[in-house]
Amino acid sequence: MNNSNLTPAVANTTAIVAAGLKHRHAAEKRFKLYGLIAITLGLLSVLLLFVDIISKGYPAFQQTFVKLEIKFDEASLDPTGSRDPQVLASADYGALVKAALRELFPDVAGREERRALYGLISSGASFQLQDMVLKNPALIGTTQSVWVPAAATVDTFIKGGIDRDTTEINRSLKDNQIVWIDKLVASGAVEKQFNKALFTNGDSREPELAGIRGALMGSIYTLLVTMALSFPMGVATALYLEEFAAKNRWSDLIEVNINNLAAVPSIIYGLLGLAVYLQFFGLPRSAPLVGGLVLTLMTLPIIIIASRAALKSVPPSIREAALGMGASKMQMVFHHVLPLAMPGMLTGAIIGMAHALGETAPLLMIGMVAFIVDIPHGILDPATVLPVQIYLWADLPERAFVERTSAAIMVLLAFLITMNAVAVILRRRFERRW
Repeated sequence: MNNSNLTPAVANTTAIVAAGLKHRHAAEKRFKLYGLIAITLGLLSVLLLFVDIISKGYPAFQQTFVKLEIKFDEASLDPTGSRDPQVLASADYGALVKAALRELFPDVAGREERRALYGLISSGASFQLQDMVLKNPALIGTTQSVWVPAAATVDTFIKGGIDRDTTEINRSLKDNQIVWIDKLVASGAVEKQFNKALFTNGDSREPELAGIRGALMGSIYTLLVTMALSFPMGVATALYLEEFAAKNRWSDLIEVNINNLAAVPSIIYGLLGLAVYLQFFGLPRSAPLVGGLVLTLMTLPIIIIASRAALKSVPPSIREAALGMGASKMQMVFHHVLPLAMPGMLTGAIIGMAHALGETAPLLMIGMVAFIVDIPHGILDPATVLPVQIYLWADLPERAFVERTSAAIMVLLAFLITMNAVAVILRRRFERRW
C-alpha cells in the first residue's frame, strides 16, 4: 500500500514502527556480535591454557639417558661368591657408576671436580643396576653397556631449559659439566627416551625419578570407594523421594537441604571427614578409604539431584500402563521406571565422579597431602591423588618439576575428558526420547 493513501496518524505510526524495527534489528545484530566475541574469547582462553600446559608438559614424557660401560665387579658386589640376594641388595652400586664415569673422564681429579662429574648421573642409576643384578646375578663379573638416567639438571640442559651462554653463577650447571656433557653427546652416549618412570614410579624428591603411579592408583582407589558408596545411596534416595515419599513439608525440607548441600564448599566436607572419620572413628590417615568417604558426602547431593531428574524424565504413561496391567508399585518402579531412568542416573554419577576426581581441598584436610613414595595396593594404604600431587609438585622450586606438574595435569585432563565422554556415550546410547 502506498503511504500517500494513508491518513497522517497511520503514516506517523508506520514511520515510528519502521524506525523501531531498525533499532531492534541493530540491537539484535549487536547482541549476536557480543555473543560471538564472548565465545571467541572463551575459546581462545581455553586454547591458550591447553597450549601452555602441553608446551610445558610434553617434554616430561621424555627423559635423558647416558650410556655407561658398567663393570659389575664381583669383588665389590659379592666378595664371597654366595649370590645371596641380601648381600647383592646391600652392595654399593653407586660405586659402579662412579667407576664408569672415571673411566670416561680419566683427567678429572680433585674432590670437587669428581663430585661435579658424579652429579651428571641420577641417583636412580644405582637402583637400576641393583634391580638388574637381582633379576640376573649372571651379570656379575661382566661388563655391560647400560643406559642410566641423567640428573634433572642435565635433562633440562639437553631439552634446552638451561642457556649455556649465561654466566656460571646464574645456572645450575658448571662450565666443566657442560664440557663433559658435550663430549658425551658427541660420542653418542646421550639419548632421550620415553620416560617410563613417569608412569611406573611414585613420588620422589629427585625430579627425574618422580612419577604419578602412586597418585594415579590413589585416585583410582578413592573413586572406587566413592562410586561404591555414593551411587547406591544416591539412587535409593532419589527413588524414595520421587516415587514413594509423601509430598509434605518434611519431604520439601529434605529436598531443600539436598539442594543446599550441593552448594556447600568442598573444604567443609574435608573438615567433617577430619572430625568424624579420623578423630572419632580413628580410621587411617591419608587412606583412600577416608578420601572416598569424604568425596561420597560431597557427591551424594549431585547424584541425588541427577537421579531425580532422570526419574522425572520418564513419562507418566509408563507408570500408568504398568499399574494398569496389574503391576504393584514396587514392580512398576523397579521393572519399568528405573531401567528407563538408569542412563541418566549413570550419566549424573559419572559427572559427579569427574567432579570428585578434581577435588583437592577436602583431601588436604584428611592428610592426603603427605609425601608418599610407595605405590598403594589397597584402600587402607597411605596414598595421595592426582590433584594433590599436582599441588605438591607445583610448590617445588626445581625447574624439572614444572614439566612433571604440567604432565600430571595433562593426565588428569585426559582422565576427566574420558569420564565425561563415557557419560555422553551412555546417554546417547541408552536414552529414549518420548
